[in-house]
Amino acid sequence: MDQLAYVIKKMNLHVLAVEGVPESFSSAVYRLKLSSQETVFLKIPYTTEKLVREAEALEVLRETIRVPDVLDYWEGDEEITGALLLSCIQGQPVPKKVDNKLAYDIGVNHATLHTVTPDVTKEYRGLSNVYEEWGTFLNKQFYNFAKDVEGAIPADLYDQTLELYEAWRKLLPPPDGPCFIHRDFRSANILTSNNQVSGIIDFETARFGSTEIDFTKINRDIFLHNPGTREAYQEGYRSVRPLIDLDMILPFYRFTDAFTSLGWCRQRGLEKHQAFFDENLAILKGLLLAFR
Repeated sequence: MDQLAYVIKKMNLHVLAVEGVPESFSSAVYRLKLSSQETVFLKIPYTTEKLVREAEALEVLRETIRVPDVLDYWEGDEEITGALLLSCIQGQPVPKKVDNKLAYDIGVNHATLHTVTPDVTKEYRGLSNVYEEWGTFLNKQFYNFAKDVEGAIPADLYDQTLELYEAWRKLLPPPDGPCFIHRDFRSANILTSNNQVSGIIDFETARFGSTEIDFTKINRDIFLHNPGTREAYQEGYRSVRPLIDLDMILPFYRFTDAFTSLGWCRQRGLEKHQAFFDENLAILKGLLLAFR
């Protein structure tokens, strides 16, 4: 019995149809139509840590922002890490072409997400608070991926990257937080309907930390391809809470995102992700050349 059939049986689901979900890289995600005619999503994270974190994040956020409801939770067994059954939010991922109206609403929703702070009276199982050790957290993330990048790019390029990282991170502004941070806030995880945000999904890498890391992927996916959207986004964001100086942090995080994406590609297999590897290598080379 394959993994999906096994989980469906364990969760006692009566399924009429199954459809795979693209753009899901750290979990197996399926769109299910149940015998009740309800459409739901079944998410099977690759690790128990991601399962617990996702469920906890959805519980923390459900009173603040539109996120999926947890309809069922299976803790797993010796065969499978576990699974979540999630409600369906109507909408589609952010399109490639984004206008200022949608960018403004994305800013409002992102800022609202960042208004969520850790409850000091609560002990979290999955949502760690890394704010007080923010520099240590950044270093750990960077150098963990660096192990996979080493040997995949020319040695001089690798050494230059590490040197620039060490010099650049010392120039960052003080952390902004502690706030709830998504850490994968990209177009595919922002659902829209009628040119407005209808919901946010995929919280398996979330933490409490500094907001500065959370603008990286919308810069890559939206701002750089749609002139004027950054300004509209910032206006929407500032209508909810103050915004850190993006001019100071976006270049650094574009640089680290390009480098760590190379490591991610090697971890997941270059045979599947060579195009993404090449794209990020070109970005890294361009940024290193600019800062010589």
